[in-house]
Amino acid sequence: MQKSLAAEQGFLALPEAELTEFDRARVVIQQVPYEYSSSYISGSDKGPAAIIEASHFVEYYDEEVGTESYKDFGICTLEALDFTGKVDKEAVDLIEAHTDEVLNAGKFCVSLGAEHTVTYGLVKSHAKKHPGLSVLQIDAHSDLREAYQGNPYSHASVMARVHSEGINLVQVGIRAQCIEEAQLIQSSDNIHTWYAHMLHDEGWMDRVIDALGEEVYVTIDADGFDPSIVPAVGTAEPGGLTWHQGTQLLKKLCERRKVVGFDIVEIAPREVDIITEFTMAKLCYRFLGYLNQNKQLKAWRTAYT
Repeated sequence: MQKSLAAEQGFLALPEAELTEFDRARVVIQQVPYEYSSSYISGSDKGPAAIIEASHFVEYYDEEVGTESYKDFGICTLEALDFTGKVDKEAVDLIEAHTDEVLNAGKFCVSLGAEHTVTYGLVKSHAKKHPGLSVLQIDAHSDLREAYQGNPYSHASVMARVHSEGINLVQVGIRAQCIEEAQLIQSSDNIHTWYAHMLHDEGWMDRVIDALGEEVYVTIDADGFDPSIVPAVGTAEPGGLTWHQGTQLLKKLCERRKVVGFDIVEIAPREVDIITEFTMAKLCYRFLGYLNQNKQLKAWRTAYT
């Protein structure tokens, strides 16, 4: 297990150090700065640390949730995983093994990743605990290529790997894909895709949730949001989710399904602004607030005992 960061260094820089201790906190944040296959703008390996640093400026009181949520569950932030000498399958295996440790300790795991490849290891770990797991993917890209640039572990192939595990996959915000990905979606019973141009139809959020099983893992690629609010990503695409579309989807999800874990990936911080990492830090805290509102985190301590 990685060491925990000091309270002032961890997510939100919580003032109560005891709430950041691994044994006490119900939420554990792991940093997964793996970047190997980025195909456009690199730098996603700096994303996890940037989100944590930006979180130090997020207000503890959430005006929508109406409370200082963290006080109910505590948040432990772990040191970053070390991927020295590990790429592709070895990197995925390391992520899976480390996530196993967090979940076996009875924690709710939030992962801040670099390239989207990391989600494969995270999903494999969660699927061991939840055999009927569904995955909700917020993303601009399908990530369903069997391989990209000859690499089946590419960030552009991560959901093909998840699909190969027989896991139910629901995609939201897709607006960039190759024809082979479109054909796979059309032919598979386990892939349900809401393209970005479909997100203006009344009732789309409920239909998305209807397509998910009872237990859901959520992977949030930052480029799923519109670049007007989340600009610093590896592969930006116009026409993504608005802030309110994204948060209200997550709110409804927490009301109707059990969320077993989530990740935020693919930000590539820029020196010229901090809006992307700050927005993702606030989204992370808001998501935890929704889970807490629906008593999902309060029950987590005894989930595996």
